[in-house]
Amino acid sequence: MQSGNQTSVPHFFLAGLRHPPQLGVPLFLAFLAIYALTVSGNGLITLTVLADTQLHHPMYWFLCHLSCLDMAISSAIVPKMLAGFLLDSRIISFGGCVIQLFSFHFLGCTECFLYTLMAYDRFLAICKPLHYATIMTHSVCNYLAMGTWLGGTIHSLFQTSFIFRMPFCGPNRVDYFFCDIPAMLRLACADTTINELVTFVDIGFLALTCFVLILTSYGYIVAAILRIRSADGRRNAFSTCAAHLTVVIVYYVPRTFIYLRPGSQEPLDGVVAVFYTVITPLLNPIIYTLRNRDEGSVMEAGGSQGCAASLIHAWQTCKRY
Repeated sequence: MQSGNQTSVPHFFLAGLRHPPQLGVPLFLAFLAIYALTVSGNGLITLTVLADTQLHHPMYWFLCHLSCLDMAISSAIVPKMLAGFLLDSRIISFGGCVIQLFSFHFLGCTECFLYTLMAYDRFLAICKPLHYATIMTHSVCNYLAMGTWLGGTIHSLFQTSFIFRMPFCGPNRVDYFFCDIPAMLRLACADTTINELVTFVDIGFLALTCFVLILTSYGYIVAAILRIRSADGRRNAFSTCAAHLTVVIVYYVPRTFIYLRPGSQEPLDGVVAVFYTVITPLLNPIIYTLRNRDEGSVMEAGGSQGCAASLIHAWQTCKRY
């Protein structure tokens, strides 16, 4: 907020997703099911990795962090959506809006850094297998993981403080289903040109840098895969790379659509936002667990330890109980 307490709006009204009134209960049940599957799926991955000592390796430790992030992102957005569908409770306090925007960008930025780190880990495992154990030690792995959370915190603090230093004096209707930068900029009682430019440059530079680093890592990985003599090994390796790149694309493309067009008010923006806030956290555990067997083959082909089969076995054991 600016000096002089120029912000006079005590709360905001979330417009939510546009839908006919009769679809309120079906949408509530659908999103509740997605949320339950997201939390249970990612939670099971987290518990499995922590409980099985065979999975105490960097690749699975980072996957554990990713699962925690997916659960947190979904929990920051979906419960308020569910309340809107069932109870038509769409009012959020000014402080609650600040917390929601900070949480979403903190978790999203941390996930962006984590995807880059996971690509680097695979690059080391496949391209530098003889040095992998000495480079990616447990302490280094922990420091890198903590660094992603710290980087997300710093980035989100900057974005949140920059947005809410602006005055909000009305209207207070957020044409979105959660408090996010593009929607909040449209409500500010001031010129938002600088804010839109900073959002474009800051988020765009961050996303582009991480994406280029990921593509660079996979470029080296593909080059290493092409040197694999076994045709089956190359096929499994390319299949695994395609699965991982699918996750990255699913993460980046929708966000690019939203944040590089901060002034947009197209209805499609809400649909795209649902995809990366609700659907993507559900898809990640499905994609990673379905491809883990091939990933284990790739890691073994690169000379590193492949523990994918152990993850699948542990998961199946958990499901029996």
